[in-house]
Amino acid sequence: MARLAQTHGLTDVQQEILATVRDFVDKEIIPVATELEHRDEYPQQIVDGLKELGVFGLMIPEEYGGLGESLLTYALCVEEIARGWMSVSGIINTHFIVAYMLKQHGTQEQKDYFLPRMAAGETRGAFSMSEPGLGSDVSAITSKAVKDGDEYVLNGQKMWLTNGGTSTLVAVLVRSDEGHPEGTAPHKSMTTFLVEKEPGFGEVRPGLTIPGKIDKMGYKGVDTTELIMDGLRIPANRVLGGVTGRGFYQMMDGVEVGRVNVAARGCGVAQRAFELGVSYAQQRHTFGKAIAQHQAIQFKLAEMATKVEAAHAMMVNAARKKDSGERNDLEAGMAKYLASEYCKEVVEDAFRIHGGYGFSKEYEIERLYREAPMLLIGEGTAEIQKMIIGRRLLEEYRFQG
Repeated sequence: MARLAQTHGLTDVQQEILATVRDFVDKEIIPVATELEHRDEYPQQIVDGLKELGVFGLMIPEEYGGLGESLLTYALCVEEIARGWMSVSGIINTHFIVAYMLKQHGTQEQKDYFLPRMAAGETRGAFSMSEPGLGSDVSAITSKAVKDGDEYVLNGQKMWLTNGGTSTLVAVLVRSDEGHPEGTAPHKSMTTFLVEKEPGFGEVRPGLTIPGKIDKMGYKGVDTTELIMDGLRIPANRVLGGVTGRGFYQMMDGVEVGRVNVAARGCGVAQRAFELGVSYAQQRHTFGKAIAQHQAIQFKLAEMATKVEAAHAMMVNAARKKDSGERNDLEAGMAKYLASEYCKEVVEDAFRIHGGYGFSKEYEIERLYREAPMLLIGEGTAEIQKMIIGRRLLEEYRFQG
């Protein structure tokens, strides 16, 4: 089948990596994704296969056992994996964000200790900002760390941890007032802690509880959980970067590359929805001909394909901007906003093409229809992206009067 969303200017190595991942998706993910998703079953065999391919170490430098690839390579791999099953890309994304934060902000000791294990997929990452009552308002975090000798004592409740149960390392953002006088801006009194734990549910280390999986409309298979800290003691050498008060900036840096990842996921899901729609339209007959021959359906396919291409182009641009070392919050915000919105629209159009059969669990589009909404809120809602975009545009186009 001819493919939309081709990426020009890739190296031979990048093309080989993508071909390998695409083949894995076609053979190992797509045939089993819907069945596993309906059972809400963790895709252990798929994860093991991706570990063997080196996907968990894709952006980790070679000196730590990774492949040392670019954000663009990673995003294109995520696009392929999400095309097969979005939940699998979510398993990789949180791991990738924690590895990226360690690479960018960790002490040398933290990098030496964690990154080789993360590259091999032995240590699996999750990150935690949100809490039950704050939504997108990160400055309202109430979880707190208090210094006690050579340790910190953490208390509070966190929410919406992807990989909360299966992970063995969680980057947790909390308040830490030590060294920050009263009245300090909230974002300057936050610290990221690297919390090691056992996989599973219940009390996974003294003072740390993962209650269980949150039951979700879609995005199944991957575990989404709460995290409860009650007297959790963490040594001072597990403060990311070794200095308190930098957690907000570290997390925002991670979320910025995470937005490129979510854009890539939107591109992958939209591409799969288009494939399902264009295929079904040529098989289903009404009024004596395939519905693909009806002008109304051709218009719909044209719009879907154009949206897939546009979202892919913006995602690639955002990834390349970050890889160049330039600030890319504008491009990442635009890519995440457009890709998630277009993904929802392309999936709905494919659903409409399927007619009544799209409502049946026997058809793959039913799963995509439940998965697409998560992208509208993951790594910041559309409204948050618009705020970021608007502020950056006003910086770039400041009125000179």
